Amino acid sequence: MKLHPTLNLITLASAATLLGACASMMGGGAAHSQASLPESVQVPAGHRVAWETAGSGEITYECREKAAMPGQAEWVFVGPRAVLKDRSGQSVGRYYGPPATWEAQDGSRLTGTQVAVAPAGAGNLPYQLVKANPAIGPGALMGVSYIQRVALKGGVAPGSECSISTQGRREQVTYQADYIFWKPL
Repeated sequence: MKLHPTLNLITLASAATLLGACASMMGGGAAHSQASLPESVQVPAGHRVAWETAGSGEITYECREKAAMPGQAEWVFVGPRAVLKDRSGQSVGRYYGPPATWEAQDGSRLTGTQVAVAPAGAGNLPYQLVKANPAIGPGALMGVSYIQRVALKGGVAPGSECSISTQGRREQVTYQADYIFWKPL
């Protein structure tokens, strides 16, 4: 069956766009330097980078009474909300919680368990290493074993007042972080 030449061009253009989108989601297995990171958040040997994303969004905090100190209050982490972009700036997924969930635009998603954190500078969330749970749904996140949070800017608890009289107040703090997804070799 012969297709009209215009349909052939549309089909080829659609295929090229789809392949490009898939390629932008995959990290290409590029080597990511572990040497500049604290040892506690380095990915164990035998893994390769599967996907690199830059996340930007907000962390929500709530003013709550301290668990072991009645009459005193503190800002408590409630959850994140961020857009994940590839290195060219195209949106490829999102990060939200609780529980902490990374979701690719192809529908694959995963959660994980924090393994370690390390200081990332004043005013920044800490570096983080997460052991991934098995991905739900086929796609970019299938087979991911670890997620690293690096290149952090902002995200720490607000500096505004948190007291018994302001309990229940929520505030969002902006942040940026790179999320590096690793798979076994």
